[in-house]
Amino acid sequence: MIEILTPAQIDQARVSGALVGDILHTLKGRAKVGTNLLEIDAWAKQMILDAGAESCYVDYAPSFGRGPFGHYICTAVNDAVLHGRPRDYRLADGDLLTLDLAVKTGGVAADAAISFTVGTKAQPGDAELIAATEEALAAGIAAAGPNARIGDISHAIGEVLSGAGYPINMEFGGHGIGTTMHQDPHVSNDGRPGRGYRLRPGLMLAIEPWVMADTDVLVTDEDGWTLRSSTGSRTAHTEHTVAITEDGVEILTLPTR
Repeated sequence: MIEILTPAQIDQARVSGALVGDILHTLKGRAKVGTNLLEIDAWAKQMILDAGAESCYVDYAPSFGRGPFGHYICTAVNDAVLHGRPRDYRLADGDLLTLDLAVKTGGVAADAAISFTVGTKAQPGDAELIAATEEALAAGIAAAGPNARIGDISHAIGEVLSGAGYPINMEFGGHGIGTTMHQDPHVSNDGRPGRGYRLRPGLMLAIEPWVMADTDVLVTDEDGWTLRSSTGSRTAHTEHTVAITEDGVEILTLPTR
């Protein structure tokens, strides 16, 4: 299903997006050496509930997972990149942490992710890996707008990621979003310009470049959710929810502070 939202729903998406951005901003500030991933999940739960919002993850049970996700945020560390299920692990100095969060307010969802180094001992290449996903996201957003096509976004992302020397996995990517978290159209992290669905005002997309340093092959943890690089290499993932407008594109998941 491809959903075109009403102006009132886009207004509500701004509320959801601001909440997602603010929670991620707060959690990044709290994530220190020694912080347990389960603490981060508990903090996310509390902020979601305090805002009167609804988690998109806790009861999420898609075909590719193993039962309901059961947590309020994805926490992926080092070689984990997607669907990182919170576990009893304390962050170490130099860990590369990805936080991925989706919530609903007023029946409309927003989804975003950030990657950053914990502490002061970043490994060589981490900053470049994170920067590549951030630059690819900016390029993908710049390629979006009314009458652009999904392939334009995918091509822009792929040019940045491949230009930086990273392999690109095509199994998981961005997606439509609205009254449910995951919708069509799929937004691959590489593609051909001028192809695919033509963007229309009212369409919302979660655009999410992610990479693994030296492979495009994923493996799944025993938890049935957490996806890791097959080689144990470092990973990064950056995401925003955007709305296509009459005049261009609006980022909805920026923090308000």
